[in-house]
Amino acid sequence: MGTRAGDDLIERIRRHSADGDVVGPAANDLLSELFDGYPVESLRMFLHSGDDSLVRTGTWLLSELGPLAAPLMGEVPALLAHPLRQVRFFAVDVVLMNADAHDGPVIAQVVNLSADPDVAVRWKALEFLAAASAGQLSAGVSRLESGQVRELAEWLLRQESEEPSPDDVAARLEAPDPLVRRFAAAAAARLSDEEPDLLAYVAAAQDEEIRLVAQGRLGEPD
Repeated sequence: MGTRAGDDLIERIRRHSADGDVVGPAANDLLSELFDGYPVESLRMFLHSGDDSLVRTGTWLLSELGPLAAPLMGEVPALLAHPLRQVRFFAVDVVLMNADAHDGPVIAQVVNLSADPDVAVRWKALEFLAAASAGQLSAGVSRLESGQVRELAEWLLRQESEEPSPDDVAARLEAPDPLVRRFAAAAAARLSDEEPDLLAYVAAAQDEEIRLVAQGRLGEPD
């Protein structure tokens, strides 16, 4: 295999972008080529194609590459704002695996997706809030506009930087506002080593969006 194989796979995907039977196997083969050293920058052609199917495939590939996707972090802000929900969904993983203290604006974009109109994207943003490092969250919070999301993100950070308040987390898990419940669920996940009962409580919640995050960490079925 090698550069020629990667080029051929790029062309095959481009020519058959809407045919899942072709794109699925070709994308998996291209992922292997990327792990073997094929330039990740080649995916820019997909991301700038204007073809939603190609943008989705390119973003999925980036989401699977982990730290190898770092050279294309500059493309991620547009992906997080893409109208296709799968693109926004996959782009969150790129940020989680690659963002650092210099990427505050793009981290802030992900935090704002906690209020996205699409349930799958909201869930993915909640996964990010639960798994991101404190450094990532801090960088993102500093770039958020004033408002409820920033207030909740600052509260989430305080659960680690100051003395955590399990009672406060538990109370917020019962709040009428679903956004408050999402941030509380993220806090429960982040505090699960010290306060495992909080995560068990989330796993039994009526709110499915927060329940699934806890169940995934506890290894329970949906």
